[in-house]
Amino acid sequence: MTAAEVVLAPVGVRLVTRATRVLAALFGAAVLILVYRFIAGLGAVTALTDAYPWGPWKLSVIVFTAYASGGYAVALLVYVFNRREYHALARTALTTSALGYTTAVLTLGIDIGRPWNFWRLLIVTGWNLRSVLLEIAVCISVYLIFLWLEMAPSLLDRWRGSTRPRLRAVAIAWTPRLARTMPWIVAMAIVLPSMHQSSLGSLMLLAGPRLHPYWQTPALPLLFLLSCWLLGLAFVLVASMLSSLVWRRPLLSGPLFSLARVMAWMIVVYSAVRFGDLFARGQLVIVPFTGYSVLALAEMVPLLGAAVWLLVANRPRAPQQIFAAAGVVLVSGGLYRLDAALVGFMPGSQYHYFPSVAEIVVATGFVAVAVLAYTVIVKTMPILPAAGARAHA
Repeated sequence: MTAAEVVLAPVGVRLVTRATRVLAALFGAAVLILVYRFIAGLGAVTALTDAYPWGPWKLSVIVFTAYASGGYAVALLVYVFNRREYHALARTALTTSALGYTTAVLTLGIDIGRPWNFWRLLIVTGWNLRSVLLEIAVCISVYLIFLWLEMAPSLLDRWRGSTRPRLRAVAIAWTPRLARTMPWIVAMAIVLPSMHQSSLGSLMLLAGPRLHPYWQTPALPLLFLLSCWLLGLAFVLVASMLSSLVWRRPLLSGPLFSLARVMAWMIVVYSAVRFGDLFARGQLVIVPFTGYSVLALAEMVPLLGAAVWLLVANRPRAPQQIFAAAGVVLVSGGLYRLDAALVGFMPGSQYHYFPSVAEIVVATGFVAVAVLAYTVIVKTMPILPAAGARAHA
């Protein structure tokens, strides 16, 4: 049985559990704070200032969309590089991407002063074509549409097995139509994130000397693009393994181990660009140690160590070891984006920022609702391998 032949099926366990109640409660707490935010304004619930206008709600787009780039990265491997062995992981990757991008955009919406004016983005004649933020806003908004279109086959597969004749008829009628347009949908779902992920790096170029030299570089667009690939693959590895563990699904160890090595080579390329850029700009200096140099080391050393450890293996590592390596990548790679977008930002020694309790609760609540939505989708749609599917040794 090849990866493309693995049968996918809904998990089929009960929807409401103790875990889902906890996740719903966390999101409920975030909603209560949001009600107050829209009544009293941002200043009443956040620690944001004119010097630090970016907090965790805006960072959800910069950091969390990188974690949610698994659908983009796997689509590149499957449809551009014709690596069909990863096809069985595509729906897991797409689900995490769709939910991650959706919650990130919703979180960003509450951090904008007047989110109800978002409709003005549709007025093309009013666009500022020199704005990096405009390109990011347009690309992410359109990309969300194509992400959920890529999720449509999962829904149609579920409807084909429905006891309702109308749903079965819709699935039978629309499945071939969607199949004909899917190459165009996938193409757009590859082009759009390539644009906005690199543009997120371009956005930080505008900070100029206020961003520490360890992170302020003309290579920011390339580094952000490379980092979204490796972080997306790491998140797919973690999500797939956790799903197999929690719901006792077969572990597709062959594709997962192969994907881990692809991630390792991406880390090597990213690290070469990162170290080469620091060396070329004369910033490859970590002594004497400062807070910034420690942060830079915390990004680069564990990341490169995980890649070397994966690549020197003469045989596939155990699933627990692959999981640990992917976890290291998520922490270290995510720290790079956090440092480049916030920690490395230097508005002046008289300014300080740490998220308020309300900001942390809201950010946690939106992460919780994304996890909750993921559990509902995999329990009701064919996303994971069926219980009887043969695992890959």
